[in-house]
Amino acid sequence: MTNLEKLRRISPQEFALMGMQDVAYVKRKTVNDEAVFAIHAADGTEVAVLSSRDAAVATIRQHELEPLSVH
Repeated sequence: MTNLEKLRRISPQEFALMGMQDVAYVKRKTVNDEAVFAIHAADGTEVAVLSSRDAAVATIRQHELEPLSVH
């Protein structure tokens, strides 16, 4: 079976989980009237809050993940 055939046979749930271990999201939010940057796992779970976007992106990359922004 080719990779394309395998992809055609996966369920919508399996497709949604593809790559989840490879990305983390950065989202700007306000805490105590200050802008901070939250890191979220691909499933939406908040895992850290940092004072700068650069620090958030660096932290994600240190864990060998791809940072994506949420607006």
